[in-house]
Amino acid sequence: MLGSVAEAEDVVQETYTRWYAMSPQQQDAIESPGAWLTKVAGRICLDVLGSARARRERYVGAWIPEPLPDRGEWFAGRTGGGCEPADPADQITLDESVNMAFLVILESMTPAERVAFVLHDVFRYPFAEVAEIVGRTPAACRQLATSARRRIGAGRPPAAPAAGQATVVRHFKEAWESKDIEALVGLLDPDAVMTADGGGMVGTVLRPVEGGRSIAQYLIHIADKAPGLELLERTVNGRPGLVARHTGVAVTVAAFEVADGRVGRIWAVRNPEKLRAWTEG
Repeated sequence: MLGSVAEAEDVVQETYTRWYAMSPQQQDAIESPGAWLTKVAGRICLDVLGSARARRERYVGAWIPEPLPDRGEWFAGRTGGGCEPADPADQITLDESVNMAFLVILESMTPAERVAFVLHDVFRYPFAEVAEIVGRTPAACRQLATSARRRIGAGRPPAAPAAGQATVVRHFKEAWESKDIEALVGLLDPDAVMTADGGGMVGTVLRPVEGGRSIAQYLIHIADKAPGLELLERTVNGRPGLVARHTGVAVTVAAFEVADGRVGRIWAVRNPEKLRAWTEG
């Protein structure tokens, strides 16, 4: 919903704070605590999304949603043990909902569009319940979700199967490690775009790098400037990606969009505040 783990955790904490601020009698009067909590969390998300727009306008460089590790690693790191969903279908749905390309498109939506779409299309809430959260009629929420779907359809090329993307990412890693610029160019779509997010905290390009050859040249430049850079193949937001480590510390997490056997988009997150999930065990 928010593209930020820290903001999501704040919303959950605030929701439960409001629940426990009520008296036992007030809690008992609520017929469905789960529905109440969802409603409150959704409304807080709307408020957060509204204020986030202003904050991101002041952000240094491009703002990219936080990259997330493989769900198994994520839950193990967060809870100290395995805690994956029992139903594999749930994992597929959630992995798709944190896909980087998907989250980037969500950023282009209005807060109401985003909340209506995520609650209905991802988590399958009926529009009657979504309407109570968004504060609009069910018909209006249906229109919001339809508008959001149009944005999704217009902004996402057909994704490569995970196995196919893994192969492309592996070859990309090997070409980058060997500083083979022509191999990199061959793996990149001529119109590829690379966006980096340093948040003003670490050095990186402030504007997207456009064009396969320009991206390849930039990556070789980075490899020359950071000897000893270690590249690891990892699942990033449910899809094959790369993690760059320097002296054992994750310094960049890269998510990829692959279509027709070539990389079309790269999102490189370098802001250390967004890499905590990759450094905390």
